[in-house]
Amino acid sequence: MDNLQHTPFLKKTNQYLFVILLLMVACFFTWSENVTITRGIKVVGRMGVMLLSIVLYFKIMRYGAVNTISYKNIFSPLFYLGYLFLGLLSFMWSTNPGFSALQWFMTFQSLVFAYFFIKSLKLLDVYFQGHSIRLYNLLGNTVFVLQLIFVIGMWVNPDTFFRLTNGGEEARLGGIIMNPNELGMLGGVGIACLIFDLYRFKNKIFTIIKIIIIFYALFMTGSRSSLIGVLLIIFFHINQTKQQGLKFGIIGVVLLVMPFAVNQVILKGGDKERLEEILTLTGRLPFWQALITEGLPREPLLGFGFMRIDYKEYFQSTHTYPGKMTHNTFMQVLMNLGFIGFGIVLFQVFFTIRAFFNEGKEKKLMLIGILIPILINSFTEFGIFGESNYGILFYQMLIFSVSFKNNPRFTTFQKIYLRKRRPDLIPNNFQKQ
Repeated sequence: MDNLQHTPFLKKTNQYLFVILLLMVACFFTWSENVTITRGIKVVGRMGVMLLSIVLYFKIMRYGAVNTISYKNIFSPLFYLGYLFLGLLSFMWSTNPGFSALQWFMTFQSLVFAYFFIKSLKLLDVYFQGHSIRLYNLLGNTVFVLQLIFVIGMWVNPDTFFRLTNGGEEARLGGIIMNPNELGMLGGVGIACLIFDLYRFKNKIFTIIKIIIIFYALFMTGSRSSLIGVLLIIFFHINQTKQQGLKFGIIGVVLLVMPFAVNQVILKGGDKERLEEILTLTGRLPFWQALITEGLPREPLLGFGFMRIDYKEYFQSTHTYPGKMTHNTFMQVLMNLGFIGFGIVLFQVFFTIRAFFNEGKEKKLMLIGILIPILINSFTEFGIFGESNYGILFYQMLIFSVSFKNNPRFTTFQKIYLRKRRPDLIPNNFQKQ
């Protein structure tokens, strides 16, 4: 279908989608030490961006589209809604109902944003077939802009953009603004997305520069899990691509960078004391063991309430550090919603991943590529079912990416509307998406 007459609209829509996504992800960062400003950005800011996503959806409809979107792979979103519904009910037994409610509200807020954002892309797929707007391009460029801010900031204002860890001996990119491991995961998502632009664009130089900058930022976070995720993504793409030149180029860069990156980030320069941390995942293994043996038996079926892991603010065993969250998203669900919530989540993840393999090749590779870093991050940090973070947002977008399809049947009103707004369309020629 020829989209030349719609080029200005599609260009503006692409810009709006990018700005909205950039603002939404940016609202997860702590840009100010002032608590009031931070809360305003994270609560009011996200609400405003969520409303913008709804406005953009209806803007596309007004320009020349109708809501013929129906659902597929229904168990993926249904089990996710079941997880949220149980979380809502858990306010009744939560050990801190106010905190549970705030976390639940922010998770639901990002879900609404993801719903309208992905549905907007689906409308474009159906009514502007052949358009060039891609989710991976929007996400990749969003990550690039945010990581570029940190790369510039680390040189301009290192006190703000670096966080001192390990007794002040190690400086990790992130500072007070973002947890280094979460920032590293964001870099992994950006690289996974921008690799698809290497396939699509003839001029690859600018895309390669973006990837290098993001990788540099990821390296400076010192995040082991994020580096492992990126390496898995790269090898995943090496195995998939049939472009021999691109394949050998990627292999060459990996072989050049990997030994240094692994030694500095994963092995921490060969420091024996730091190597011991790997064996316990920086103290996480004994903490998880204590949670299962001491914490879980207290509330095994329904947990302590949404995003709560103990009766007190922090869980602490005799031989572990105090923790407010579990550093493992599945353990988090087990503690805050018990075995019932844990079972719902396992089914939800199963049906989501299964749905990925029913998609076309490009979309399937994109979904798996984005899932890899956020899933790896989920085993050591907040993750896709943890406290509010942009990993949850990305996962919600993946869920809706496999949940929408086009219903080619039009009502009489819809046909009249399309003939008026889009005379270039012939409704009967639409194919089922």
